[in-house]
Amino acid sequence: MELAHSLLLNEDAYSQLGEVPKAEFIFEWLRYLEKLLIATSRNDLKEKQKILVEQLLSLLNSSLGPPTRKLLAKNLAILYSIGDTFSVYETIDKCNDLIRSKDDSPSYLPTKLAAVVCLGSLYKKLGRILGNTFNDTVGNILKAMKSAESQGRYEIMLSLQNILNGLGAAATSCHRDIYKAARSCLTDRSMAVRCAAAKCLLELQKEATFMWSTDLDSVATLCFKSFEGSNYDVRISVSKLLGTILAKAIISKHLGAAASRQSIRKVSLEEVLELLGTGFLRGSSGFLRASGDMLKGTSSVSRDVRVGVTQAYVVFVSTLGGTWLEKNFAVFLSHILSLVSQSHPKATQTHIDTVCCRRCVSFILRATIGGLLGEKAQMAAAKIICQAIWKQKKVVDVSASQHMLVCALQELGNLIHNLGTTAAPLLQDSSTGLLDSVISVVLHPSISVRLVAAWCLRCIAVALPCYLTPLLDRCLERLTVLKSSPEAVTGFSFAVAALLGAVKHCPLGIPHGRGKIIMALAEDLLCSAAQNSRLSAQRTQAGWLLIAALMTLGPAVVSHHLARVLLLWKCVFPASPKDLETEKSRGDSFTWQVTLEGRAGALSAIKSFVCHCGDLLTKEVIQHLLPPLPCAVDLLTQLSSILKSYGNPLKTPSVVYRQRLYELLILLPPQTYEGNLCAILRELAADLTAPDIQVAASTFLLPPLCHHDDLLILSPLLQETDHRFIEEQLLLGNGVACGSLEYDPYSIYEKNVEGDSIPKPLPPALSVISSAAKLFGFVCAHVGETQRLLILEQLTNSIKHTKGARQQIVQLHTVSSISNFLKYMAGSKGSLASEEMRRLALTLVMGALESHNPLLRCAAAEAWARLAQVVDDGAFTAGLAQVSFDKLKSARDVVTRTGHSLALGSLHRYLGGVSSQHLNSCVGILFTLSQDSTSPDVQTWALHSLSLLIDSAGPLFHVHVEPTLSLIIMLLLNVPPTHAEVHQSLGRCLNALITTLGPELQVNSTSVSTLRTSCLLGCAVMQDNPYCLVQAQAISCLQQLHMFAPRHVNLSSLVSCLCEILLDNSVLVNLCSPYLLLRRAVLACLRQLVQREAAEVSEHAVMLANEGRQESTPDANIREVGLEGALLILLDKETDQRLCHDIKETLNYMLASMAVEKLSLWLKLCKDVLAASADFAAVSCVDTMQEEEGDKGDDAPVLTTRNDEKSHPFINPRWGTRVFAAECVCRIINQCENANSMHFDIALAQEMKKRDSRSDFLVLHLADLIRMAFMAATDHSDQLRLSGLETLLVIIRRFAAIPEPEFPGHVILEQYQANVGAALRPAFTSETPPDVIAKACQVCSAWIASGVVSDINDLRRVHQLLLSSLTKIQAGKEVPSHLYSESASTMEILAVLKAWAEVYIIAVQRHKNHKQTLKTGTCLEDSVKSGSHSPDGLLDLVCTDLGTLSRLWLAALQDYALLSLPSEFAAQLPAEGGTFYTAETTENAKLHYYNSWALILHATALWLTSTGFVVADPDEGASNLSRPVTPTSMCQGSSSRAAVKSPEEIYTDRFHLILGISVEFLCSLRSDATMESITACLHALQALLDVPWPRSKIGTDQDLGIELLNVLHRVILTRESPSIQLASLEVVRQIICAAQEHVKEKRRSAEVDDGAAEKETLPEFGEGKDTGGLVPGKSLVFAALELCVCILVRQLPELNPKLTGTPGVKATKPQILSEEGSRLVSASLVILSELPAVCSPEGSISILPTILYLTVGVLRETAVKLPGGQLSSTVAASLQALKGILSSPMARAEKSHTAWTDLLRSALTTVLDCWEPVSGAHEDLDEVSLLTAITIFILTTSPEVTTIPCLQNRCIEKFKATLKIKDTVVQIKTYQLLHSIFQYPNPAVSYPYIYSLASSIVEKLQEIDKRKTEDITELQIFQEGIKILEALVTIAEEQHRSQLVACLLPILISFLLDENALTSAPSVMRNLHDFALQNLMQFGPQYSSVFKNIMASSPALKARLETAIKGNQESVKVKLPSSKHTKHSGKNSSIQLKTNFF
Repeated sequence: MELAHSLLLNEDAYSQLGEVPKAEFIFEWLRYLEKLLIATSRNDLKEKQKILVEQLLSLLNSSLGPPTRKLLAKNLAILYSIGDTFSVYETIDKCNDLIRSKDDSPSYLPTKLAAVVCLGSLYKKLGRILGNTFNDTVGNILKAMKSAESQGRYEIMLSLQNILNGLGAAATSCHRDIYKAARSCLTDRSMAVRCAAAKCLLELQKEATFMWSTDLDSVATLCFKSFEGSNYDVRISVSKLLGTILAKAIISKHLGAAASRQSIRKVSLEEVLELLGTGFLRGSSGFLRASGDMLKGTSSVSRDVRVGVTQAYVVFVSTLGGTWLEKNFAVFLSHILSLVSQSHPKATQTHIDTVCCRRCVSFILRATIGGLLGEKAQMAAAKIICQAIWKQKKVVDVSASQHMLVCALQELGNLIHNLGTTAAPLLQDSSTGLLDSVISVVLHPSISVRLVAAWCLRCIAVALPCYLTPLLDRCLERLTVLKSSPEAVTGFSFAVAALLGAVKHCPLGIPHGRGKIIMALAEDLLCSAAQNSRLSAQRTQAGWLLIAALMTLGPAVVSHHLARVLLLWKCVFPASPKDLETEKSRGDSFTWQVTLEGRAGALSAIKSFVCHCGDLLTKEVIQHLLPPLPCAVDLLTQLSSILKSYGNPLKTPSVVYRQRLYELLILLPPQTYEGNLCAILRELAADLTAPDIQVAASTFLLPPLCHHDDLLILSPLLQETDHRFIEEQLLLGNGVACGSLEYDPYSIYEKNVEGDSIPKPLPPALSVISSAAKLFGFVCAHVGETQRLLILEQLTNSIKHTKGARQQIVQLHTVSSISNFLKYMAGSKGSLASEEMRRLALTLVMGALESHNPLLRCAAAEAWARLAQVVDDGAFTAGLAQVSFDKLKSARDVVTRTGHSLALGSLHRYLGGVSSQHLNSCVGILFTLSQDSTSPDVQTWALHSLSLLIDSAGPLFHVHVEPTLSLIIMLLLNVPPTHAEVHQSLGRCLNALITTLGPELQVNSTSVSTLRTSCLLGCAVMQDNPYCLVQAQAISCLQQLHMFAPRHVNLSSLVSCLCEILLDNSVLVNLCSPYLLLRRAVLACLRQLVQREAAEVSEHAVMLANEGRQESTPDANIREVGLEGALLILLDKETDQRLCHDIKETLNYMLASMAVEKLSLWLKLCKDVLAASADFAAVSCVDTMQEEEGDKGDDAPVLTTRNDEKSHPFINPRWGTRVFAAECVCRIINQCENANSMHFDIALAQEMKKRDSRSDFLVLHLADLIRMAFMAATDHSDQLRLSGLETLLVIIRRFAAIPEPEFPGHVILEQYQANVGAALRPAFTSETPPDVIAKACQVCSAWIASGVVSDINDLRRVHQLLLSSLTKIQAGKEVPSHLYSESASTMEILAVLKAWAEVYIIAVQRHKNHKQTLKTGTCLEDSVKSGSHSPDGLLDLVCTDLGTLSRLWLAALQDYALLSLPSEFAAQLPAEGGTFYTAETTENAKLHYYNSWALILHATALWLTSTGFVVADPDEGASNLSRPVTPTSMCQGSSSRAAVKSPEEIYTDRFHLILGISVEFLCSLRSDATMESITACLHALQALLDVPWPRSKIGTDQDLGIELLNVLHRVILTRESPSIQLASLEVVRQIICAAQEHVKEKRRSAEVDDGAAEKETLPEFGEGKDTGGLVPGKSLVFAALELCVCILVRQLPELNPKLTGTPGVKATKPQILSEEGSRLVSASLVILSELPAVCSPEGSISILPTILYLTVGVLRETAVKLPGGQLSSTVAASLQALKGILSSPMARAEKSHTAWTDLLRSALTTVLDCWEPVSGAHEDLDEVSLLTAITIFILTTSPEVTTIPCLQNRCIEKFKATLKIKDTVVQIKTYQLLHSIFQYPNPAVSYPYIYSLASSIVEKLQEIDKRKTEDITELQIFQEGIKILEALVTIAEEQHRSQLVACLLPILISFLLDENALTSAPSVMRNLHDFALQNLMQFGPQYSSVFKNIMASSPALKARLETAIKGNQESVKVKLPSSKHTKHSGKNSSIQLKTNFF
C-alpha cells in the first residue's frame, strides 16, 4: 500500500495486482492524493497536471465502486480548483459523452455513474467558472435520467444537488426542469431515490423562489405523497424539505423588499399551518381531489403520512427558531390542538386513530416547546396551555374537547416535570390558576382526560415535592366529599394513585399518617360499593387502585396495613369451588362485570405488593396469600363459559382479569401454585391459540426475545431514535393501537421505564398475550414431562390446522412462548431429556425460521440456539448446524437463506468455539451468501451472522482473518451506498475483526501492517457513506482501533470528523444528525479519546474550528468556548439520558486532566452557564456588595457580558446544566488542590502572575467562585440551590485559612462576608425544603467555624440564621410537618443540632487556645487592641442557648443509642419512636442520625465537661422541653414513676450514654465510617476524661477501662491515620491517669484508716497485688502495654525482639522518624512511664523489664546526631520517660527495692552496651544522648544501682572517652553533665567521677589558657570548665580547697586584659575578660585567705588583677550617664548565659 502514496498513480505496481487489491490500491491512492493535492503548490502541480488528469479520466472506464468514484470526482475537482482550468471543458465533454453513450449493459453502468458523479463534483467546486456549459450538462443528465434505473436516478439527483450548490443563482434557467425531474423522483419506488430527490429539492429551494410561493401547495402535496409507503430515512429527508420550504415561505413574508421586486405570492402563517394540517388530516389526497371513499368517510390517512407530517411540523418550527415560537406560540398551540378536535372527525374516527393522532400532537409539542424554548419561555408557554385547558373545559360537547385536553395536559405535565422546582413561580401565580385548572379537569366525563389530568398532577408533584402532600390532601378530601359521583370517584382515585406513585421520586416523602387515611378510604369504597349499583364498578376499581398504589410506598408504610389488605384479598374470592359454582348460577351480566373488576383489582394490588414490598414476603405472609389463588385459577378456567352466558359486555373485563392473574403468577415462585400448574398451562395454550385474535403484533412480543444485536439487521425503527415516540405506531402496523394510558389505569402509579414520559400500556388484548407467553415459559418449565409433551403437541397441531393470516398469528404466539420457555430453561440450567420433546420443539422453531416475518425469523434463530444450549449435547448441536448447512446449500429463496444463516450465527454465540471443521464450513457458506448481490437482505443477514461467528470463535478465527478482511473491503468498495443495511453489517464484521486482532494491531510486521491499512481503509469508506448508521459503525470501528493501536489512528482527522457530526447539529436540536445512534457513537468515541488524550483532542477541535468553514456558526462556538463549551451547549440541548450521561462523563474526564491548565476557560464556562440564567437583579446586587468591598475592577466584566446577548454562548441553559456547572466548579477546586499549593497562596500566585502573565491560579479567581456559588445558592431550582451551597461549603473549607497579604492578620475571605450571608439567608425562609435547610446549616456552621469572621457583630448575622432554625425545631416531632415525611423533619432537626454542635466545639477550642496564649503571655497586647474580637465572644453567643441545646443534644444521642441497638432488641424500642423520630420512619431516620451523631456527641461531652459533672441543672428533675417525655428519657425525669433521679444517677446515665455510644461505634468500625466521626468520638472521650468525676468512674471500674483500651487498640490497628492514632493514645493516657488516681486514693484512704496499724499489714493496692501476676484480658496495664508495643513496633520494627533476636540481623543505624511517627512514639513513652504507678510493687517488677526495654530501645534506635547537639523529639521523650520510671516510688518501696535495683542495673548495662562496636552502627549514635541517659541513671536512682564498681568504672570510661572527642559541642554537653554529677550530694556517687575526671578538665583549661584561643566554642568550653572547678571548690574539703583555688585563680587572671588591650580586643576576648573578672570578684571575698596568699606569692598576677579592676571602674564612670542601660544589658546577658547552660 505504501506504493500507492505518490502524486501520480504507480502504474507498474498497479498492473501487477489482482482484481480486489487493484480496487483497494486505487482507493488508497485517491485518498492519499486528496490530502496531497491540498498541500501541493500550484507550480509543482502544473508540471504533472496533464498526466494526472489523464490517469484520473482513464479510471472512469475501469468500473469503479461507489466510494471510489466519489473520491475520484472529488480529486478531479480539487485538481482543477488548484491547477489550471484549461482542460476542464474537455473533461466535462468527456463525461457528457460517457453519459450519452447508448451502451446499456450492466458492465458499462459504473462508468456512466462515475461520469455523473464527476460532473456534480466539478460544478460544485468550480461553480460559475464553468459558465454556460451547465445548460447542456443538466439537459444531458436529465435526459439520461429517463432511462436510468434506480441507482442511476439516485446518483443523478445527488449530482444535480451538487450542480445547484456550485452554481447558486446562476442556474435559474434550469430550475424548472430540475424541479420537474425531482418531483417524479420524490415518489420513486426506491426509497434511496426519494431521499436523494429531497436533498436535491432542498438545494433547489435556496434559489428557486417559486417553490415556496406559487408552487407551495403542490410542493406540499408532493411531499405528502412522498410520505406514503416511506421508510424512516425518507420521512427524515422529506420532512426536512417540507419544513424548510414552509419556514422559508413565512420568513420571506418578513423580507418585504426582496419579495416586492418579484410579484411573489405572500403566504400567511395561518395558510402554512392549514396546509400542514391538511396533510395531517387528509393525507396525500389533496384539497379537492377527494376520492370516492374519502367522501364516504371510510378511508383513514395512512400512518406514515401522518408521522411524516408530524416531523415536518417540528422541522418547520425548529427552522423558524425559539424566538419565533415564543411570539407565535398561542396561534401554533391552538392549531396543533385543533388537529385532534372533533371538528376533524377523520383524525379521531376510530380509537386507534385517536391514540395515534394524540401521540403525534404530543410529539410536536414536546419537540418544539421542550427542545427550543428556554425556561422562562417554557413558563410562558405553560400559562398559554393552561388558558387552553380552561377554554376547552368550558366546551359543552365532551367528545369535541377530550383529545385536545389530553394533549394539552400531557404537555403541561412534561413541561413542569422538566422545569422542576424552577416552576414554583408558575404554580404560585394565582392569575394562571394552574393547579385549579388541572384539578377541575379531574372530573371530566372522559376517562382518558381524567387519567391524563391525574398524571399531570403526578408530574407537578415530582417536579415540586412541596406540592405533593397538599395535592394529596386536596384529592382525598374531594374523593371523600364527592363519593356519590362516578366521575369524581374514578377521577380523584386516579389522582391519588398517581400522586402516591410520585412519592418514590421525592426523597422527602409524605407524612406517614396519609397511609392510614388512604387505607381507610379504600376500605370504605370497597365496602360501600355494593350499596349503590350506579357506583359499584367505579368504587370497586377506585378502592383496589388506591390499595395497589399504596403498596408503592414500601414496607415501612405497608407493614401497618398488611393484615387488612390480606383480609380484603381473602374476601374478594369465593372460599371454595362450590361457592364459585353458586356464583355462576346466580349473577347477571352487570354483577359479573363488577366482580371481575374487583378481582382484577385485587390481583393488581397483590402484584403491586409483591413488587414493592419484597421484604415483607415472609413465609407467614405467603401462607396468607396462597388460599385465594386456586380459586382465582378456577375462575380463569370458567371464564369462557361465563362469557358464553353473558356475551360481549364481559369481554374486556375477562381479558383484563386474565392479564392481571398472569402478571401476578409471573412474579410469584411457581411452587406457590403447584397444584394449579396444569390448569394454568391449558388456559395459556388456549389463550395463545384462541380463534378470535385478529392482530399479529409481533413488534411488541418478539423484540424482548431476540438478541439486542440482532434487532439491528431488521428495521431501523426497532432501534432507538429521537422519533421513537411516534415511529412506534408504524412498527405496530395499521390495525394495532399504540399504547395509551386509558388501556390500563393501574400503570399510573408504576415507575415508568422510559424516564419522564407518560406510561403507554398496550391494549389488554395485546398485553394479555404478552403476559401469557411469558408465564408459559415459567409454567412449562415446572410441569411434568408428559404435560409438556401434550401442550407442545397441541401447539404444533393448532399451527397445522390454521391457514393464512391466522396461521401466522398462532405461529407467532407459539414461538414467543417456546422462546420464553427455552430462555427460562437455559437461565435455570434445566435440561430437555426426551427425544420427543426435542423433536417437537425443533419442529416449532424450524417452521418459524422460514417464516416471512423477519422478526419471527430472528426470534426463531435465537430459540434455535437456546434449544441447543438447553439440550447441551454435542451431537445434537452438530445435527442442528447440519440442518442449516443443508438448507442453505439447497434453498434459493431469501427467507430460508436469511433465517438459517442467522441460526448458524446464534448457535455460535451461545455455544462458543465449535470445532474448527465446523467453523470452516460455516465461514465458507457465509462468504458465499454475503456475495449474493441479487439480494441485499441475504447479504445483510449473512454478514451479521459472520460477525457473530468472528466474535464467538475468538483465536480460532485467526486463520480466516485475511480472507474475511479482503471480502469486507471488496464489498465495502462495491455495494451501492443505497443498500445501507449491507454496509452496516459490514461495519459490524469489521468491528468484530478488529476486536479479534486486539493488541496485535500494534505490531509492526508487514502482515499486520497490511491488515491495519485494510481496517483503516474500511473505516474511511464507511465514514464517507451518506447513511448515518454506517457512519456510526465507522466511528465505533475507529474507536476500537484507537483502543488497540492508538499510534496508527490519525487523531486530528478523527476528532475533526467527530466534531463535524456533533456540531453541525448543535444549531437546531431537532435537525441535528437525526440518528440518535450516530450521536451516541460519536460521544462514546470522544469519551474514550479524552480518557487518554484530553489535551490533544481539545487542541484538534479548536484547530479545526480556526481553519474552519466560516459560514457555519457552531464552529464559531468552538473557537470561542472550545470543545468543552460546545459539549456543554450540547448537554443543554440533548434530551436522551444515555447521551447526556456520556457528555457529562466526557466533560468530567476533560476537566480531570485539563482544568488546572485551562483554569480560566473552565471557570468562564461555568460562570457563563450559571450567569446566563441567574436573575439579573440578584447578580447586580452581589456586584454592588462587591464594589462596596472595594473590588470594583473585577466585577465590571460580568455586567457587560450580560448586556450583550450576542456574545453569550449559553442562552437560558436548563437547570440540569446549571447544576452540572456548579458541580464542575467543586471538581475544579479539588483538581487544583491536588495539583499545586500555589493555587491557594495569594501572595505567591500574584508574584508568579507578574513573572509570567500566562500562569493562572485559582486563588486569583476567588471573586468569581464566590459569585458562582451565590448565583447557584439563590436560584429558584432546589437542586441548584443544593449544588450552590455545596460549592460555597467547598470554597469556605479550602480558602478559609489563606491570609490577605495587604492586611496582615486578616484572611482573603473576609471581604466576602456580605455575599456569604446573602447566599445563606434565603435558605432559612419558612418555605425552604428540609434538605436545603440542612445543607445551609452545614454551610453556616462551617463559616462560623472557619474563623474567617472574628468580629462578634458580623458573626451575629449568621448566628441569627442558626438561631431561627433552632427556634423552629424546638417544637420537635409533636408539631407535625405538613408537607414532608417525618424523617425529613428528623433530617432537618439533626442538621441544625449538628451545626450548633460544630459551632460550640470550635468556640470551646478557641477559648482554650486563647487561655493558653494568655498563660504564655504573648498575646496580651493584641487582645487588648481588638476589643470586639475576644475569642470568648463566640462562646458567649452559644452559651446563651446552651441549656436548650444540651437537652436537645442529649435527646438526639439517646435516640441514636436506641436506633443503633441490634435488631434482636427491637422489642425494647419505644412504641411511639424517639424524641426526634417516629416509630414508622425508624429505618429512614437511622441514616440521618448516622450522619450527625458524632459532632453532637463531642459537643455534649464538652458541655458535660464544662459543668464538671458537679451541679445538676435546677430543672433537671422536671422536663423543661416543650414536648412530652418519652418513657425512655434518661436525661429528663421519667413519666412512668414519680421518683425523681438524683443528680448522681443522672450524671451516671449521661456518662454511660456517651461512653456506650463511643464504644459501640469504635469497636465495630464500619468501612464507611468517616474520619470526622472517629475523630469526634475520640475527642469526646478525651473531653469526658478531662474532669475528675468520669475519671473516678473509669478508675473504679477496671473492666470498663480494659474494654476501652481494647477498643482503642482495635482502632489503632484498623485506622492508619496518625491523627486518629494520636487521639486514641491521648485517651489511653487519660485512662491510665484515672487508674493512677484511683490507686493513689485507695492507698491514701487505707493509710488514713489504718493510721495506727503497722505498715506491713496494709493490703497491696494496684495491679499485680501480692503475686505480681498480670492476667491478659483482666489487666489494665497489660492492655496498655499491648497498645503501646503495637504503636512502637509499627514505627520502629527493630524493637521487635523476634526480628532483632535472630543472629543474621545486624544492629541497624539509628534513624529519624517522621514528625507524626515521632509524636506517636513520644505519646506511647509517656504512657509507659506512667504504668508503674498503677501497679503494686510486685506488679511493677513484672512490667519493669518490658518498659525499660522499650524505652532504652527507642533511645538506641533514634539517637541520631543532630547539628548543634540538639536532641530529637523521640530521644527527649525517651529520656523524660526514663527519668519518670527511675524516679518511681516503687524503686524505693521495700517489697520491690531489690528487684528494681537489679533491673535498673541491667538497663544501665544495656545503655552502656549501645556503644560497643558491634558494627558500624555505633558511629552514628549520638554520644550526648547516651551520656545524658547515664547521667539520669546516676542522678535519679538510689546510689546502690550505679556505685557497684564494674558499672561505675564503665560509666567513667565513657565520660573519659567522650572528653577526648574533638567535637566541641559534645564536649560542652559533657561538661554540663559532669557539672551536675559533681554536685550530687552523695559522695559515694560523685567522688569517683571527680577523682577520675577533674584532673583532665583542669589540664584542658590550662591548655586553652596557653593557646589564648579566639574560637567561640572553645571559650564556651572554658567557661563550662571554670564552672565545674568552682563547683569542685565548693564541694572540696577545707584542707584541699586552697590547692584548687590555686589552680583556678591563675587561669582566671590570665584572661584579664589591660585597658589598652581591652579596647582593641575582639568581642570574644572582652566577654571572657568580663566573665573572669566577675568570677574573681566573687571568689576574692569568699576565700580571702587563700586569695591573699596567692596574690602575695605572685606579684605579676596581682598587678594584672589590679589594672583590670581599675580599668573596670574607669569604664563604669565613663558609661555613667547610660548606666541604667548597661545594668540592664548585663543582667540580660547573665540570664542568657544561664539559660544556655541548662
